[in-house]
Amino acid sequence: MSDRLPPLTALRAFDAAARHMSFAKAAEELNVTPAALSFQIKTLEEHLGEKLFRRLNRAVALTEAGRTLAPGVAEGFLTLSEAWTATRRLQDNSTLTVTAGPALTAKWLAPRLYEFARSHPDIDLRFSATLRMVDLEREDVDIALRFGLGPDEGLNVVPVPPEWVTPVMTPELADRYTTPESLMKAPLIFDESIDFLDPPCDWPTWFRTQNIGYVPTHGLRFSQADHAVDAAITGAGVVLGRRSMVLTDLHTGRLVAPFKTALQTKAKFRMISAPGSEDRPQVVAFRDWFIDEMAKTAYIAEDFDIVPVEDVSPT
Repeated sequence: MSDRLPPLTALRAFDAAARHMSFAKAAEELNVTPAALSFQIKTLEEHLGEKLFRRLNRAVALTEAGRTLAPGVAEGFLTLSEAWTATRRLQDNSTLTVTAGPALTAKWLAPRLYEFARSHPDIDLRFSATLRMVDLEREDVDIALRFGLGPDEGLNVVPVPPEWVTPVMTPELADRYTTPESLMKAPLIFDESIDFLDPPCDWPTWFRTQNIGYVPTHGLRFSQADHAVDAAITGAGVVLGRRSMVLTDLHTGRLVAPFKTALQTKAKFRMISAPGSEDRPQVVAFRDWFIDEMAKTAYIAEDFDIVPVEDVSPT
């Protein structure tokens, strides 16, 4: 058995056959004949000096050697593919791929994207609305807009104002519920997407900032932040709205925040990019636009009393 690595084409044939457990399907994937694929695997077995497959009637099965080899070969091809993709991206100054959660997309990003697209017609913007955590150094994603606790070690992070929550409602409801105490009789909306926060940024905690020991139990509950905010826009109730989710609607006047006490969360809303990407023209353009957009609504919190949630002790 030689220590020299076998031909790459033979390893690729083995990888495909091991994934499909079928020479015919592997040959179809690689656009070769079954005979050609079988020859590549035979070459690999001769190079190794041991069988990798047991040929069965209309099927194949991995031998012990095949089961040992398959995971490493699959991982090797994945690493090669990711490295090739990352290297090609270095030459691309016109494509920008951004990912953000569905709620953030609906309430903050989508209403603003037209301005970026109009100002940068040379950039082909591609967008993915998902909560899946991505590897910015290995996947075909340039920028992630995220809300959470991190960690962000080793990544480029654009600092943004602290994230907070405060009661928001329509102007009509604000005329009816004019004091924090009156909210105990208001229809409340619960945004359960932030239930993971610890300490919690919930209604009982906000009421404690007003020296009100009230623990509401009834009201509309939503698992998605944008759905909770949209319900408030219809006048269905008062929601404890998160800054990034309500900025647009506060700016337009669809919602108002009559009580100027906000709870600052430990989780953060931020723009993240991979190290080494900060000088790519399309990343720079998006970063500058992102900072400008943040500045446009900074005035909203200027007269707020923003209280760190950890400073609000339970009664």
